Amino acid sequence: MNLPTTARAAVLVEHGAPLQLQDLPLPDRIEPGAALVRLVCSTLCGTDIEIWEGRMSFPGMLPMVLGHEMVGEVIAVGEGAHDALGRPLELGQRIGWSESVCGQCYGCTVLREPVFCEHRGYGFLQRSDKPPYATAGLAEYAYVTPGAQKLILPETVKDAWAAMAGCAAKTVLRGFDRAGGVRTGDTVVIQGSGALGVFATAVARISGAARVITVGGPQSRLEVAERFGADHTLNIELGGAGVIERVRELTGGAGANLVIDLAGAPSVGPEAIEMAAPRGRFVVIGSTGPVGAPFPLSAVMGKELTIVGSINGDVSDYVHAIQFFEAFADRFDWDELFGTPVGLGEASDRIAHMHDQTELKAVIDPRLPIPSVE
Repeated sequence: MNLPTTARAAVLVEHGAPLQLQDLPLPDRIEPGAALVRLVCSTLCGTDIEIWEGRMSFPGMLPMVLGHEMVGEVIAVGEGAHDALGRPLELGQRIGWSESVCGQCYGCTVLREPVFCEHRGYGFLQRSDKPPYATAGLAEYAYVTPGAQKLILPETVKDAWAAMAGCAAKTVLRGFDRAGGVRTGDTVVIQGSGALGVFATAVARISGAARVITVGGPQSRLEVAERFGADHTLNIELGGAGVIERVRELTGGAGANLVIDLAGAPSVGPEAIEMAAPRGRFVVIGSTGPVGAPFPLSAVMGKELTIVGSINGDVSDYVHAIQFFEAFADRFDWDELFGTPVGLGEASDRIAHMHDQTELKAVIDPRLPIPSVE
């Protein structure tokens, strides 16, 4: 077949501004180990929104294509291309992919933690005006580089679920793993009621928590959290002191055994330390944006708390996320997490919806037609 030479993409050229539809060049040669895919689904992550807002930015970042949770159909493969489990890539396969890693640096070889790869590459680290141009999700086609952690997807996992597994779901599952999981009888507090927080609520419930408390807002999102397993929801309109007091009431003064930050607000640290029970655990996942408010180290010492960070997830977490959706496909209505799929021309609107907290997780299908402008 004749391969496409360009890809229509929604390009971020200025923080906070609408995305621009542009035609980006595609490689005329597929490198060994690489693949070219036609995007069938991209889900937007909180990181995409923070980049659009400008809260996550660095010099030379723009222009770029957003989207790092995606699923595509293979339309061309380079020599020797295979997925992370060693399975050869073939035309027509549905694949997802995680960030690219080098496999040779200290993080990859000594730590054996690809998330610390010194050359770790995400689609949003690729400028759209330099080769290979189109590597991210908000485009018709994407070039999947040789080092990208590819995964052939099972038919039982829907497109949107598989896309979410590529970042949001795997990040949450890694956070639970880093904390040692949910123990029998645990009270778990989830800070945040976005897609990550709602998914974490479901994971805590499935994992056997005795009590799950989700903190966030607006109220509509908290109602979704209740449908995904929250025993109690606390609106942040209560204020920090009000939330802490209510958690203590719900736990008979004991506090929470496990607190997971998926909100990133400056106050989450002090509130988590106050809510945590003695020997409790606090997992920091969502604090990528504003600088957090200080909290006393004496409280960490006095309660003998364990604090762990979880920055993202590697391909092993990605595999586990896919397995999670396979195993618990019928446990909750996962489709409720996602908005109605739209085309590239409406991606800016969906980013605004997530920014305004009127949509949990936007879904972009680049195959859908772009509305004409009259």
